[in-house]
Amino acid sequence: MATRTNARTLLALVVPALAVGIVSSLILAALDLIAEHWLHDLLWTDLPKLFGATAETKWWIFAVLTATGVAVGLVIWLMPGHGGPDPATLELIHPPSPISIVPSLLLAAVLGLAGGVSLGPEFPIMTANAALAVTVGMRLSRRVPVPVWAGLATAGTLGALFGTPIAAALMITESFADKPAAPGGTDGLTLWDRLFPMLVAAGAGSLTSMAVSSGASLTLTLPAYRGFEPIDLVSGSVIACAGALIGLVGTVCFPYLHAWFARLRHPLLIVTAGGVVLGLLGMLGGHLSLFKGLAEMKELVAERADFGFGALLGLVGIKVAAMLVAATSGFRGGRIFPVVFAGAALGIAANALITSIPLTLAIASGVLGLTLAVTRSGWLSIFIGAVLVAEPVILVVLCVAVLPAWLLVTGRKQMIISDQPATG
Repeated sequence: MATRTNARTLLALVVPALAVGIVSSLILAALDLIAEHWLHDLLWTDLPKLFGATAETKWWIFAVLTATGVAVGLVIWLMPGHGGPDPATLELIHPPSPISIVPSLLLAAVLGLAGGVSLGPEFPIMTANAALAVTVGMRLSRRVPVPVWAGLATAGTLGALFGTPIAAALMITESFADKPAAPGGTDGLTLWDRLFPMLVAAGAGSLTSMAVSSGASLTLTLPAYRGFEPIDLVSGSVIACAGALIGLVGTVCFPYLHAWFARLRHPLLIVTAGGVVLGLLGMLGGHLSLFKGLAEMKELVAERADFGFGALLGLVGIKVAAMLVAATSGFRGGRIFPVVFAGAALGIAANALITSIPLTLAIASGVLGLTLAVTRSGWLSIFIGAVLVAEPVILVVLCVAVLPAWLLVTGRKQMIISDQPATG
């Protein structure tokens, strides 16, 4: 009887899960269209021509990032909702926010994504979708609890972001492990009972993403992996640990940077200062060091022969520094995509230094280590590293390489400000 009751309960969630997953994906697609196509083209293709510049012109990079800081600062200062919660103070999967923050949060995210800020869309879009799902969902059916509506939006958005429900399943499974009480009061259910509606939403989100925008492909075009050799376990582990150490340095710097920007007190001054620093870093690193990093990572892979070991390491440092500045100065965005770029650049650097290390292994391991240090999500780090290189054998190596890297990061402070109020 208990099994039939659980099955009926889960079946009742299928329609809400499908609806939330589809809508979450469509909102992400709209955000992407506006920020990374329309406004991006205006700022980096059309307007520079009027001033005799290009997207690579150093003074234009500085001007756009500084102006983006001013614009986002004005949104956080003046708009209702003040741009939503400061991503520096919350985990990626966090309790739902009030719907009043959604317009200013999405506007701040659009401006940052288009303006070249080194953050991804995952935090603002997940926050906005969860707020919308909870508000609308509770009006339609109070039989579905608030945490379930928020969980469906989170899963649907993750499915859309990564183009597959697997990432959502992995992250939510880790969330369940960290917080044993199941969302919506479903204690006593098995893990798959608890995952079931989330997977429906994640599947709907990923399939919708494929239908409307050909999916968010993370896979890189790389030389075929030569096949496993025992030395790969050593190479993968060393590169993953190097990435983890770089991420840990960023974690140590994170609260100090946040405190430094917070001394400016006014949100307009804080975010504008962040924009100025990002502009200087952008001048140093060039166009490849800007934006969330997915398209730039593919460009870097294609043009890797033009970069030496030192230049690649410099690009890693600039990208991590830009992500830290953006994340601590009030810009609304997530840290996963820029970290993936930095990890890929680290892998390419390792291959440039020791050419006998397969490029696929080096990139996957670099991404694994940096993502692990910043997110503390082992499954997500393995997943992204494996998906980037699309080599099933690499997955086995990553499952070993993650172990020494985890020993480095476990017990260390995380990249989150837990004792300060959100900006705005």
